[in-house]
Amino acid sequence: MKIALIISTLLFSTIAWSHPHSFIDMKTTFVSENQQLSGMKMIWTMDEITSADLLYDAGKAKPGDVVWKKLAAQVMANVLGQHYFTEVWQSGQRVKFLNLPKEYNLSRQGNKAVLEFIVPFGEPQQLSARQYRIQTFDPSYFVDMYYDNPQAITLDDTVKAHCQVALHTPKPDDSLRQYALSLDKADAPPEDMDLGQQFAQTVTLTCH
Repeated sequence: MKIALIISTLLFSTIAWSHPHSFIDMKTTFVSENQQLSGMKMIWTMDEITSADLLYDAGKAKPGDVVWKKLAAQVMANVLGQHYFTEVWQSGQRVKFLNLPKEYNLSRQGNKAVLEFIVPFGEPQQLSARQYRIQTFDPSYFVDMYYDNPQAITLDDTVKAHCQVALHTPKPDDSLRQYALSLDKADAPPEDMDLGQQFAQTVTLTCH
């Protein structure tokens, strides 16, 4: 599959007619190294329609086969092109990420494609007296990226010893919801509107 088709598979469903077109169910674990916050391990499960072309190309390939590695690299390239679709803020400063994940993997879960990867922070972050605000979203809202419940966000043992996590789901007003629903599959909201961010959940990691 060509990368352009991979990108459209990840970002646009050819069947859906209103925003969002695709859905990604997320799980995240905050991970540490040497007693510091080093990154986030993310698991993205794509909906059946978004997954269809990926799984078709994978065919009957077994886990670890080269076809899975090629597909994973193509999808990951798109994710990296959008800075992991993720923002992390601490005291008004945006936390930078490394340009390449330490690991990533694409697999099949029934009729769904599952992308797993680690978002590595450019510099390790302190686990004391700090609060981090994290959002993962597609700015255009072509993709609805969501946590199904607070239990989808976990901490490794070191992070858990210092921090607590909370999940906030916004409640956009009816006019904004109706606007999103009114967009045809070929429409794109104005860039400065940042439509996806207005629907994005916020994860707060508070460390003491």
